[in-house]
Amino acid sequence: MIDLLSELSDPPKADPEALRIVALGGLGEVGRNMTVFEYRGKILVIDCGVLFPEEEQPGIDLILPDFSYLDGRADDVVGIVLTHGHEDHIGAVPYLLKKLGDVPILGSTLTLALVEAKLKEHRIRATTRIVAEDDKDQLGPFDLEFVAVNHSIPDALAVCVRTGAGTILHTGDFKMDQLPLDGRITDLRSFARLGEEGVDLFLTDSTNADVPGFTSMEKDIGAVLEAQFGRAERRIIVASFASHVHRVQQVLEAASAHGRKVALVGRSMVRNMKIAQELGYLNVPPGVLIDIKHVDSLPDDQVVLMCTGSQGEPMAALSRMANGSHRVTVNEGDMVVLASSLIPGNETAVFRVINGLMKLGATVIHKGNAKVHVSGHASAGELLYAYNIVKPRGVMPVHGEWRHMLANAKLAIDTGVPEDHVVVADDGWVVDLKDGKARVVGAVDCDYVFVDGSSVGTVTESDLQDRRILAGEGFVSIFMTVDKSDKRVLAGPVIHTRGVAESDRVFDTIKPKIEKAVADALDDGVVDEHKLQQIIRRTIGRWISSKLRRKPMIVPMVVIV
Repeated sequence: MIDLLSELSDPPKADPEALRIVALGGLGEVGRNMTVFEYRGKILVIDCGVLFPEEEQPGIDLILPDFSYLDGRADDVVGIVLTHGHEDHIGAVPYLLKKLGDVPILGSTLTLALVEAKLKEHRIRATTRIVAEDDKDQLGPFDLEFVAVNHSIPDALAVCVRTGAGTILHTGDFKMDQLPLDGRITDLRSFARLGEEGVDLFLTDSTNADVPGFTSMEKDIGAVLEAQFGRAERRIIVASFASHVHRVQQVLEAASAHGRKVALVGRSMVRNMKIAQELGYLNVPPGVLIDIKHVDSLPDDQVVLMCTGSQGEPMAALSRMANGSHRVTVNEGDMVVLASSLIPGNETAVFRVINGLMKLGATVIHKGNAKVHVSGHASAGELLYAYNIVKPRGVMPVHGEWRHMLANAKLAIDTGVPEDHVVVADDGWVVDLKDGKARVVGAVDCDYVFVDGSSVGTVTESDLQDRRILAGEGFVSIFMTVDKSDKRVLAGPVIHTRGVAESDRVFDTIKPKIEKAVADALDDGVVDEHKLQQIIRRTIGRWISSKLRRKPMIVPMVVIV
């Protein structure tokens, strides 16, 4: 494996005999998965997802992969392959197409249906091509073969990419549930066949690589949900990912068994489940599904609300219920079921929602106190099976934080993959596959791209720092007018604050010091507006830090007449 502390320089010009791999997201993090494959001047993109913001990114709606690597190369992109329909794999597709134009998009039936709904919202028309397991396709110099894999959403695919420089097998997100709800298992026979043909680099899902054993089966959740529904005396609210078709199916069946009606809450939940039902991936028992507007007319013990917000997203339905800003109110005795795993980084937000719901009197059921969710990702035991079946020449762990990828790399080495054939890379690292061996040859810029309302990429980390200061420390504005000719203060300082002190009168003691500091500067010949503002900022900043123990945003305004 590469020295993780080494400094990486700009990569050399692409070798026409090598397959170049650049992850623009998804390595060292759980989200915004996007990998670029470049061969003989042509580019294939696998997945294009989003990352959801954390608390220290206030005001941000989504985080995109850094598309700058593709600047000026739209004509070289031969296609986009999508492994499955989760947001962290498809959510950024509209933004990429706005940059590239009409590029062919390949994916399974459900995946493309979910993508097309997004594109419609963005008013984008795209060329899409449905593929299924065992299908083969060609995009430029890339020969593609698709393999069925089991995940927490139907229709997931692994993809084998054959080029003159070598063969890649990319698992996408997968696990090895042997009794899946839809009967569609991970096709290990195809994995073995491809392994016998020769896999030069195996890109494997790392999310649960540090979890021993095997991931539990989805079918185990149904009985637990039915038991929990049987205990509930009032309304039941279930939160899950908006695309978790299998979990919604189990909720519908548990509700039907206990004589309850189910209303879907949240625009993305309603949209995705409508698509899944129309395509036959979701089977709705007769009379169970109702519109949210009919909920209030039913007794509480006949209602189930299926909503978004299981990760504590501030604008999702469950978070708004917890803070009282949603049309659905949570009452004493309601049962709330969080039917999802915690995505790393979301712990604080989720526990805040749980505490808010419990404060309202709800009973909260989650993975920590009941088996109401199983992961969609392969644990260590399944990864070992995959390595032993495929017997790859090289391995590159993907989809996970560093702890996950390093654990995955160790599993590969334990099964006999030579250590110098295992590449653990970060976003932006450039990996070249040549002569059957992959190595890191440099790095390219790969920053977070923030979506803030209609703004894409204009918000910087500096802007977020300002927002964090405003949220945590408050705001102080100081207004002064000075006479440039007479070199004297005409008016002020007038001080206004937000979130710093209970009253602006607290600042009466510092006003004479600010006035004196400005007057002294004028006497010294300082009449530059910016320099006077800096003097004001330093004077009041030191005082606030000393007296109030705060570091607010300070905005001085000086008018020179």
